[in-house]
Amino acid sequence: MPLLPKNDSIQIREVWNDNLEEEFELIRKIVDDYPYVAMDTEFPGIVCRPVGNFRNSYDYHYQTLRDNVDVLKLIQLGLTFSDEEGNLPTCGTDQQCIWQFNFREFNLNEDVFANDSIELLRQSGIDFKKNSEKGIDAKLFGELLMSSGIVLNDSVHWVTFHSGYDFGYLLKVLTCQNLPDTQAGFFNLINIYFPTIYDIKHLMKFCNSLHGGLNKLAELLEVERVAHIKCEALNFRSMIGPRKGSGFRVCPNKFLTFQQVFLLLRILCIRLPPLISSHSIHSIFKFEQQEERCQVMKHPHQL
Repeated sequence: MPLLPKNDSIQIREVWNDNLEEEFELIRKIVDDYPYVAMDTEFPGIVCRPVGNFRNSYDYHYQTLRDNVDVLKLIQLGLTFSDEEGNLPTCGTDQQCIWQFNFREFNLNEDVFANDSIELLRQSGIDFKKNSEKGIDAKLFGELLMSSGIVLNDSVHWVTFHSGYDFGYLLKVLTCQNLPDTQAGFFNLINIYFPTIYDIKHLMKFCNSLHGGLNKLAELLEVERVAHIKCEALNFRSMIGPRKGSGFRVCPNKFLTFQQVFLLLRILCIRLPPLISSHSIHSIFKFEQQEERCQVMKHPHQL
């Protein structure tokens, strides 16, 4: 395991419409060497709940996700790339790089949103006026993402935490369509565009006594956090931060680095082949060999 980066060794590469193609050119160059991708999105909260009869709670949860993703617009996307040892790309600089994409479509004066979510984003530093003026065109982003080598590629491993809404918004951008009517259709698209996914929140279910958010998981497994970059906007949580409320993450003064995320994954024993399941939208991912339950190691140095 490499040494953890110093606080000032991480560069957040802010992406706007005028440098979008340039940044994707960098991403295309590094994705083969850094094929592990952590991702987080920021969006205007949860604004609607479906009504009617549902076959089960899973169907209700999916329809809630679908209704909200269909009517709302993506505000930010964070991507962090890593190799299998947790090292981040430097892109020809003396700093390790992570990416933050800012989108233009959301309009405070015209679009529906959850007040508490937008206020939290505003307090964390998102400049909605700047997003509207200089933000990325979502359709252009979808075209570049499609040809980037990140999606439709089973050699790219997505590392996520409770990521149903995150993937919902990415699918909306990639397909330029509303989400499928059914949960099964949603998972079919996930399996096509993101064939290899490890969702840590789901993996915790197969390990005794593990619960809570990502920070709680690190605490339970005695993986030490380190003081990290001070973020200007809520979104950088692909590094990965804790989740709060309806799909958003708090911007703390400490983050788990990708090395620590990999340490968590190794403690969780995920050497199992990922397999999409339509069992639950909030526990999106199942694994074929569930009988091989994780034996949690109390001390990371035992790895």
